[in-house]
Amino acid sequence: MTPPACHNVAIVTGAAGGLGQVIARRLAADGFRVLLTDIDGEAVARAAGTMAGDVAPLAIDVRDPAQFEAAFAAATARWGGVGVLVNNAALTRTTPLFEISPEEFDAVTAVALKGCFLGCQTAGRHMRAQRYGRIVNIASLAGQNGGAATGAHYAAAKGGIMTLTKVFARDLAADGVTVNAISPGPLDLDSVRDLLPPDRLAAVVGTIPAGTLGDPDYIARLVSLLASPQAVSAVGATFDVNGGLYLR
Repeated sequence: MTPPACHNVAIVTGAAGGLGQVIARRLAADGFRVLLTDIDGEAVARAAGTMAGDVAPLAIDVRDPAQFEAAFAAATARWGGVGVLVNNAALTRTTPLFEISPEEFDAVTAVALKGCFLGCQTAGRHMRAQRYGRIVNIASLAGQNGGAATGAHYAAAKGGIMTLTKVFARDLAADGVTVNAISPGPLDLDSVRDLLPPDRLAAVVGTIPAGTLGDPDYIARLVSLLASPQAVSAVGATFDVNGGLYLR
């Protein structure tokens, strides 16, 4: 089946910085037309301004389904449809387990887990109608090993993302829509260095069998591969990229 003309139109959430910005930049470099979204409108506009290619910024709150719909409407108005959604938005906190308040737990899981659910739900409706789509969810090693450098709420949300990936993949596969997840370990990002003080970061790196932080652009290249029309047989998988910290 020939993919629709919009197969190379991508929406990336949490794209103002960190891994989301790296993913958006890679997709644009690979010829995708990219709508960068983030709750911080000024930051995402700055990020888009640093990229070559056909890109545009949009401020959205992934906790609001109406704003997800608005993102799809904006991308469709500009490029004729959406072929790819990358659910990357997350709120990271390192609060000790017994100090996490109910409010903080809700805040963290609402962005990463609820946001991913709403993104998959919105994209699934649009992509099912056009009989084509690629959804890539950014999970985390924390969701597989219970987390070490991140909080329990973040780990729980990322674990839930891997389960949502299977649920949506099973439901959408027959309609030409693939859903997969990528589960990175610690990455060489400013956001990771900002999160962890140098001594704690060094301790984390010391536990990685490969002996180094992961390459964010490698993760972005994997996103681009899973976003391609050729990725038809990748269905409901979680791709581990963690330097050997978690083997299964």
